[in-house]
Formats: sequence, structure tokens, C-alpha cells
Amino acid sequence: MSSPVLLSIVESPAHPSLSVLYRRLGLDEVRVTSQRKAIALLKKRPPDWVVAEFYYGYGNNYAGANVSNLDVFLASLQKYAPDCRVVVLVDKAERQYVDRLAERFTLHRVLVQPVDEAGMAAVLEAD
Repeated sequence: MSSPVLLSIVESPAHPSLSVLYRRLGLDEVRVTSQRKAIALLKKRPPDWVVAEFYYGYGNNYAGANVSNLDVFLASLQKYAPDCRVVVLVDKAERQYVDRLAERFTLHRVLVQPVDEAGMAAVLEAD
């Protein structure tokens, strides 16, 4: 039996480096640096977990169809890995907008940055 896959979508320096924790918990971490790369990976290796940062879309594109940087990825995730658990990391100032995303997509947990090893471990070990 293979190890569960955790997909880390690292789009900023604020994303915590928790590779040691993931290994200790028996998770096989795959790190990508963009939503585009994450979507491409879904087709090849569907994850069991996703850890991704949330950025609210203040621009025109997000004002209508999309709430954030995660909408397109989460729509693809529903197709390729519908049982995947999504952990969203968000800045305190943008926390209020995550609820709009959660109305459209299932989010396992939302963690306010900064996220440390103990906080992430509590989420991953609870399941």
C-alpha cells in the first residue's frame, strides 16, 4: 500500500515548510509552486490532502465568477480527487472571505497564518 499523498501548493514565502512533519506522519509530500502545476498534477497523481494558501481576488476577474486563487483548482479537484481533504491557509485580514469559497467547495479546515507544526499536526492527526 502506498503512502497518502499531500500536495503542498507553495505560492509565497508565508507558506510553512512542514516537510519533516509530513514525513513523520507517513505522508508523501509533493510540492508545486503554482495552481497551473497543481492542476496538471491532479491528473497524474490525485492527492489525499491539499495544503494551499488562500488569496482573495480583489481584481475584476474574481468579482464575478471566482472568489480567490483557489477556485479553478478546487473545481478540478472535485473531478480528479473528490475525497481529497483541503486545508486552506489564510492571512488574518482575508479570513472573512474564505467563507465565500466554502459555500462553493468543501474545505476540510481553514488555518489562519502563521501556521506552525503543532497546528498542522493537530489537523492531520485528527483524521
